[in-house]
Amino acid sequence: MTIDKSWTQIRKCSNSTVFWQGLQSFLQMAKPHVNDRGFIRCPCNRCINNAQHQLEVLETHIHRFGFMSDYNDWIYHGENVYAASSSNVLHPNSGVHDRDEMFEVLEDIISNDAEVDQLGSQSSNVQYDDLFTALNSELYPGVSSISSLNFLVKLMHLKVMNKWTNKSFDELLKLLKLAFPKMDLVESHYEAKKLMTKMGLGYQSIHVCKNDCALFWNENSMSETCPVCFESRWKMQAGRRTGKNVPHKVLRYFPLAPRLKRLFATSKTAKLMRWHQSGKSTDDNVMRHPVDGRAWKDFDSKHTEFADDVRNVRLGLAADGFNPFNNMSISYSMWPVVLTTYNLPPWLCMKPEYLMLSLLIPGPQSPGKDMDVFLRPLIEELNELWENGIDTRDASNDRKVFKMRAALLWTVNDFPARSSLSGWSGQGYKACPTCNENTPSMRVIGKTAYFGHRRLLPSTHRWRSNLDFDGRTDRKCPPRRFSSVDIMDQLRRVKTTIPGKHPNYGGVKRKRGDDELNWRKKSIFYELPYWAEIELKHNLDVMHIEKNICDSLLGTLMGDPHKFKDTDNARRDLQNLGIRSELHLYEDGNKLMKPAAEYTFSEANRRNVRRKKHAGQGRILHSEQFPGNRDILKVSMCTFIDYYISLLQYLLKLVTCNSQHKQDDDICRRYRT
Repeated sequence: MTIDKSWTQIRKCSNSTVFWQGLQSFLQMAKPHVNDRGFIRCPCNRCINNAQHQLEVLETHIHRFGFMSDYNDWIYHGENVYAASSSNVLHPNSGVHDRDEMFEVLEDIISNDAEVDQLGSQSSNVQYDDLFTALNSELYPGVSSISSLNFLVKLMHLKVMNKWTNKSFDELLKLLKLAFPKMDLVESHYEAKKLMTKMGLGYQSIHVCKNDCALFWNENSMSETCPVCFESRWKMQAGRRTGKNVPHKVLRYFPLAPRLKRLFATSKTAKLMRWHQSGKSTDDNVMRHPVDGRAWKDFDSKHTEFADDVRNVRLGLAADGFNPFNNMSISYSMWPVVLTTYNLPPWLCMKPEYLMLSLLIPGPQSPGKDMDVFLRPLIEELNELWENGIDTRDASNDRKVFKMRAALLWTVNDFPARSSLSGWSGQGYKACPTCNENTPSMRVIGKTAYFGHRRLLPSTHRWRSNLDFDGRTDRKCPPRRFSSVDIMDQLRRVKTTIPGKHPNYGGVKRKRGDDELNWRKKSIFYELPYWAEIELKHNLDVMHIEKNICDSLLGTLMGDPHKFKDTDNARRDLQNLGIRSELHLYEDGNKLMKPAAEYTFSEANRRNVRRKKHAGQGRILHSEQFPGNRDILKVSMCTFIDYYISLLQYLLKLVTCNSQHKQDDDICRRYRT
């Protein structure tokens, strides 16, 4: 049967009856060949069979942009279906070759745009024209196995994985163009980045005041000077700008919404985004994912409208500083802010491919109390995602559009970073954020010490009655929990501070009032409508804590002078407090003697420490001589956190043993020998 295709030659936007009838016949023929999502390739002059849409959109596009002139065999729409299924082709008239893998990538990007398929709307394919051109272009005449776009993406991936500089990448492109003049490739790294940005791999560059006072963003985007300290936005030389305007600092911001939408662009990840609902533990005493915790359940009970749609996204935030130059002699601290999605199962939510870099905060100094200045773009986007949401297509539900919302549940940091994010200082007499104003502390030689930890034990625990520590029992109750109402009442008393590090403005040190406790500021997170009611706002990174405790504990047991805590000043503190008299320093002639503590290994036992295995974890520690003539044993441990946990478990048993109990005494003998 011959198919009448003459109507395709009639100009676009035609009201001809012949054109209209031919278009309807074409749609009827194509209808049985849509995919399981109801999508099929669009043969209009704009999409040229590279984008997929629903039939209603095909009708609009063909009527508006016209039918592509070189699409003679309708192999994607019902004509000669066998040929289409038996040969993978990217373009019907571009020769037979393997389908380019970048085609699926562009499909996900375009089809996830909620505006693409709205009838009568401006087609968003305009912004993808360069990508389509690179996708349909052969890398080199006669080479159809890889497109120009695919080659460029792979080249950029190699650049990142092997840490090529931008200059070396430019030189490589010049060499390729010199060796292969007909190669269809970009001219520079700058052009490559512009193309990658259209694939959703870009970021926003936001200028920052040199003193971290403010961002040149939104209302300040056109300002030439900082609105706080009035310093110039640009680098100056001899008081004048030279050449091109160069900002002092640049904050890189990676928008969150497009990446969250992409999680729903494919059916596989879209289904995984529901795991927290279907995979949570049925045993109340088992926690295998944050969804099983009290904080998650409390949040859902307070925000039922958000919790009703399991596709709404729960996020966690982590931030810490690092030296990007891999050279500790250079003092530079750059802070990445990373988000993770807790909708995913526990074996995926911490995988690198699902961690989303949100901010890259420049150095050379850490942001400190000015962290809120840099978090401003992220907080505003989180507020938008909470209040209004964003239209998103769910690939696991027939590509239907839903309103996706997102919420930040908590942060995960080490203790110093927690201080910068929460606003509660981690130094001073009230450094503990849990004990708050009731932190038990005292001043000892050279530092502040925190005591009274026995009150955290059960009231019937035998250590409560033990007199070995300070000659007294401890019957105090555990610290009370401070409710969100209590915290907000404290924050109302905190004075507003000027941001930045300028010596005449934000850098001026001020003394906190007694009513401000240890609050340095009211964190920007409280601008999120739900943040004040979150039960668990900040989590401590256990890895750092366990490693530091394990190093200090083992160093004390082994007498390592670089890591042990049993110093001369510690013994003097005991003497000043009038406790543990058997450990006080004493003079023997002209020498100051330090009595050996029960918890330290003897010289002979320290020499017997050899490679040990624990629970099949492999080598935990070994001893070796320090350089030189000093006959002191050094302990070298693995950096793997699992080893630290295993080692810490039996070391805690060792140092807490009591000779009055036979079981503990056996543990002592086993590990001391």
